[in-house]
Amino acid sequence: MKYLKVSSFVFLIVLLSASCNNDKQTEVNWESLISENLKFAEKQYLAMEHSIPEGLMPRSFENGEFITSNTSWWCSGFYPGTLWYLYENSKNEELKEIAHKRTMSLENEQFNTGTHDLGFMLYCSFGNGLRITENKEYEDILLQGAESLISRFNENTGCIQSWDNDNWQYPVIIDNMMNLEFLFWAYRQTENEELLAKIISHIENTIKDHYREDFSSYHLVSYDTINGDVIKKQTVQGYADESAWARGNAWGLYGFVTVYRDTKDERYLEHAINIAKFLVNHPNLPEDKIPYWDFNAPNIPDAKRDASAGAIIASALLELSDYAETDLSEELFNTAKTMIYSLATNYRAEAGENGNFILKHSVGNLNKDSEVDVPLTYADYYFVESLIRLKERLGD
Repeated sequence: MKYLKVSSFVFLIVLLSASCNNDKQTEVNWESLISENLKFAEKQYLAMEHSIPEGLMPRSFENGEFITSNTSWWCSGFYPGTLWYLYENSKNEELKEIAHKRTMSLENEQFNTGTHDLGFMLYCSFGNGLRITENKEYEDILLQGAESLISRFNENTGCIQSWDNDNWQYPVIIDNMMNLEFLFWAYRQTENEELLAKIISHIENTIKDHYREDFSSYHLVSYDTINGDVIKKQTVQGYADESAWARGNAWGLYGFVTVYRDTKDERYLEHAINIAKFLVNHPNLPEDKIPYWDFNAPNIPDAKRDASAGAIIASALLELSDYAETDLSEELFNTAKTMIYSLATNYRAEAGENGNFILKHSVGNLNKDSEVDVPLTYADYYFVESLIRLKERLGD
């Protein structure tokens, strides 16, 4: 496999930084840190349940106000998904009961053809529930949801449409890579070769059109629906079109790790590794490894950090370190540990505060001044996922 070469100077800096971080990590009792954070998360989420009206989902907490969403909001699956992870870890039956109730409140979203976010909405909730409980009812809902999602595929563009928005003819955002794990699951259940062809088409077009030479990603690519040509490339929620918006690049990394897992195609592994190298070796990645909201934000080092991007990247790096060659595997694994340690110590809320969310300091859409420096459900979800993955990895 061919990897990008790193200059000797940059490589030396990376080694020195890794050495310093490794020295810090040797002082950490990881078993205790993971256990304490998962117990804390469980208490926070059990307490949060009392703040959520029936049929709604938690979204954020800002200016002392607990903010909810309806079930069609793209983040609606993260709260039940986190509950499932916490139940899997502790076997607390109260968590299982709440997780099932909140998951089933999303049942009607299986028919929602107006969004590309059904992977987040259904696979994080019903998918985790099915994996843990083998509830047949969840499987039927997921299969219908996958049909709804793939209905957004267009043969001329070769991609799954993201937003239904008059600003673009056919917008496809990098976040869409996160839906493919869900669709690969549906393919394994159905062996529908047409579905598989559409998934692969979306992956190949994302590599071709979303990624720059340095393996950073545009946020959005808009296509012509007649001839499939690219009309425009933008980074809508980032600092500038040519900048590296942190969460978008995190979605891309995570998505390509999962498609390698599902296909074992070495090209997808190489692509995931190149994205990871771009992120972990970026000169604007802070020492604690929690990225600024955009790697090219103009006011670094005073730019807002994004704990959600850090949690997504940490979880993805843990899995990717299982697939990478030895030396790189160790670097990716240690970077993920540094991220998790930072999140667990400097970005975690106090008990009973923060609307009972786990993490602070995430950024939703800074350009619209929406959800800036607040807790977000997906930050919590991927933080808990990364804790569980690290626990399993250290156990091994």
